[in-house]
Amino acid sequence: MDVKQINAAILAGDFSMDELRSIWDTVKLANQRASLMKARNFVVGDKVRFTGRGGRRYEGTVTKIAMKNLVVATTAGSYRVPANMLEAA
Repeated sequence: MDVKQINAAILAGDFSMDELRSIWDTVKLANQRASLMKARNFVVGDKVRFTGRGGRRYEGTVTKIAMKNLVVATTAGSYRVPANMLEAA
């Protein structure tokens, strides 16, 4: 089953609110797990890049790693960035 089929099944399904909440909770859990796994790919000192608000691109160095977010020092200042928004520079 691909993503389009899953989306179509959810939209066409006759789910109760409890079932929809369960689906939502599962999606949130999968997103959190993916973010934690991605954060493990970085170490303090790594060069990274990300796109900030307004589409501006930043490059910087990881200075701290928390559970979901990493602190990245750039020339414009330090930013707390979700791991899933970062890519290696």
